[in-house]
Amino acid sequence: MADSREVMNIRQASQYLGVSPDTLYKYVGEQKIPAFKLGNRWRFKKSRLDQWMEEQSSEMEPQPKRKAKASSKAAGSQ
Repeated sequence: MADSREVMNIRQASQYLGVSPDTLYKYVGEQKIPAFKLGNRWRFKKSRLDQWMEEQSSEMEPQPKRKAKASSKAAGSQ
């Protein structure tokens, strides 16, 4: 179930993003994902996560199908 809170803790944010809390801690440590500390706990703004996900998805350009090239490469290597 998605949480509709604007500010989420690590567990709620990991559920929202569909990753484990450990993965989210890793992303925070690598400064890959927008987060801030409130006291000694990491917090995540839903609007910033949504923006981050949008940016991440726009960085992924559609890959051209390479089946023909891959199969010809495989055929050449045998």
